[in-house]
Amino acid sequence: MSPNHMDSLSSRIQQVTPSLTLSVTNQAKALREQGEEVYGLAGGEPDRDTPQFIKDAAIAALQDGKTKYTPATGVPELKAAIAQKLATENGLNYSADQICVTSGGKQACYNAILAVVEEGDEVIIPAPYWVSYPEMVRLAGGVPVIVETQESNKWKITADQFEEAMSPRTKMIILNTPGNPTGIVYSAEELKSIGEVATYEDIIILSDEIYEKLVYGETTHTSIGSLDEEIANLTVTVGGFSKAYAMTGWRLGYTAAPKEIAEAIAKIQGHTSSNATSFAQYGAIAALEEAGNAFIDEMRAEYDVRRQFMLGKLREINNISVVEPQGAFYFLVNCTQLGISSVNLCDKLLSRYKVAAVPGIAFGHDKSIRLSYCTDFEVLNEGITRFEEFCQSH
Repeated sequence: MSPNHMDSLSSRIQQVTPSLTLSVTNQAKALREQGEEVYGLAGGEPDRDTPQFIKDAAIAALQDGKTKYTPATGVPELKAAIAQKLATENGLNYSADQICVTSGGKQACYNAILAVVEEGDEVIIPAPYWVSYPEMVRLAGGVPVIVETQESNKWKITADQFEEAMSPRTKMIILNTPGNPTGIVYSAEELKSIGEVATYEDIIILSDEIYEKLVYGETTHTSIGSLDEEIANLTVTVGGFSKAYAMTGWRLGYTAAPKEIAEAIAKIQGHTSSNATSFAQYGAIAALEEAGNAFIDEMRAEYDVRRQFMLGKLREINNISVVEPQGAFYFLVNCTQLGISSVNLCDKLLSRYKVAAVPGIAFGHDKSIRLSYCTDFEVLNEGITRFEEFCQSH
């Protein structure tokens, strides 16, 4: 694009950086197309196929003529099923008209940010963070305020850090539990103390709970909005179907929000994407039925075996460190002792050892990389072995 055309772009889009996670995926794909064997530990989606019963429900909807526009915020049956799920599983009391079905969890987060953030408003984001949060805030005209968390505190923001980062311009805090890229899970007590600060200062909480079904061992997931009514009145809960049901390509997420925010989100969606894909929504209804729980239980058990294997292997490497992830399907590996930037590290790892990982700078922590265990065991084992060889060479 010529300089003149660059001048035509909005200042907001010029502040936004491309997704590094997608960039790594594309680099690995290019190597594979050249005939190279690549050990992919960069993935952000389950390696399983969508369960057949969910596909069957979508196929039946297609054959039944469910191919027209739906209400912008989703088909009533799905919204009712989501509201019921949130009530029984999460302790969250939302009516169906407070639910908006979106084209993926990304749109859910962005809708929520657009609904409440005005030009110059500040949004507190604990780092390491999911790559898109700061960019979404910038696109909405807001200012991301990054709060660096510590490995010693398991990469979690504290209520004190939250309070210290606030200013009169603070409008929102974004929480992601279970978290990407760290796999951390906040306890009910930790969430309560953060929620109390938010209610005292009247700050909106965006609670991204897309990985809620993938928690391991004795760990349990808590929705911050379930802790008390005051916190609930400030919380927008984001969920979806991508991670729990291996439905990444279906693009189905949702927001559940206080009435005024829900109405604003409905307006935004009505003037942007309108409804999520009609027949896909009927697949989501099936996912929320009992058979969906059996699929999740089986996948979670398999991922837990991989998680424990990977934890053991990583802890044998003496010049890195990891916090045991309690949820999602990632390890954030602290590579500070290796003495190189995360982009340089990942470039060398891919070009020399054919292992794909995501540089930590994408998540706001340049001395780390993200490794995923949503891949088959053979790839996982070989990939970690090669990563260990890389670390030993440094």
